[in-house]
Amino acid sequence: MKVAFLFPGQGSQFVGMGRDLYKQFDEARRVFDEADAHLGFSLTERMFGAGGDEAAEAEALKQTDVTQPALYVHSLAAVAVLEEQGIRPGMSAGHSLGEYSALAAAGALNFAEGLAVVRLRGRLMAEAGEQRPGAMAAALGADDDVVEEACLEASEAPGSLVQPANFNAPGQVVISGDVDAVERAMTLLKARGARKVVALPVSGAFHSPLMAHARDGLAEALAHLDLRAPRCPVYLNVTAAPSTDPEEIRARLLEQLMAPVRWAQTLRAMQANGAERFVEVGAGNILSGLARRTLGRDVATATVGTADEAAAMDVPA
Repeated sequence: MKVAFLFPGQGSQFVGMGRDLYKQFDEARRVFDEADAHLGFSLTERMFGAGGDEAAEAEALKQTDVTQPALYVHSLAAVAVLEEQGIRPGMSAGHSLGEYSALAAAGALNFAEGLAVVRLRGRLMAEAGEQRPGAMAAALGADDDVVEEACLEASEAPGSLVQPANFNAPGQVVISGDVDAVERAMTLLKARGARKVVALPVSGAFHSPLMAHARDGLAEALAHLDLRAPRCPVYLNVTAAPSTDPEEIRARLLEQLMAPVRWAQTLRAMQANGAERFVEVGAGNILSGLARRTLGRDVATATVGTADEAAAMDVPA
C-alpha cells in the first residue's frame, strides 16, 4: 500500500501537544531535547504546558514564532517514532508551515537547520502582520471561481487587496488580505450564496502580498539553507505537484509565503499518483478531515500525533 504523509500547519497546535510522545518514546524525546538545545529556550514547556492558567498557556503557544517551531518539532518527533517502527512514506506534503516538516521528514533538510528557518519564518510573518495588519476569513459552500471573482472585485479599491490563501477542500477556501478588502469580499460571498463566511482569529494576512515584509529575510535564510533531494517526492503548496529538485523546492518555499496553498489540488494529485492511505503526522486531525472532504469518505486516513496513535500504527503491506 502506497502511503502519503501529511503534515499540519498553523491552527493545529494545542497545549499538551507531544507530551505523551516525550514520555513514552526515547526517539521522540531526543527530537524535543535537541529542539530545546538549539533554540536556547524550552519550547517543550510552551508545548506541554505547566498546568497553570490554560488561557494564558494557549495564548503563549499561539504566538506565530512559537507555534511554527512547535508544530515542526511535534511532527518530526512523531516521524522519529514511525521510522523506528519501519514506517516511511512513498510521498509527502505539508500544509503551509507543514511543508518544512514534510521536507525534513523526507531528508531534504537537516532538522536543526530547518528548525532555525521555521522559527525565523514565524518571527518574520508576525512582524509583517504588525507592519501591515490584515485579516483572513473562511468561505464555506462556495466554488473556487466564485471566491476568486469576489476577491478580485473586493480588491478594486486602490491600495487594498484580498486573495485566496488556502484552497483547502471543495467548498472550503480561506481568503487573506487587507481588513477592508476582506470585509468587502465576505459581504460579496454571502450575497453570492456562500453557506457560511467566518472571520478567522489571526494577526496577519498569511499567504498574501501583505507578507512582503517577511520576504527578504526569508529569502536570505533559504539561500543559505542546505537543501538535498528528498527520499520521496514532496508535493509543493504552490504547484500541487511533486518535486525532488532542491532548487525548485527552495524557490517554491519562498513563493509560498505570499501565494495560495493549493491543498485540495495536492491531495487529488497524490491520489492520482497512487496514494492509497493518508497519514497525518503531528498535531490534530484537520488534514485527515480535508482528505475525506476532497477525496471521499471512503479514503483511508490515519493520525499519528499521540503516543497511542503511534503505537497502534501498523506497517503497510
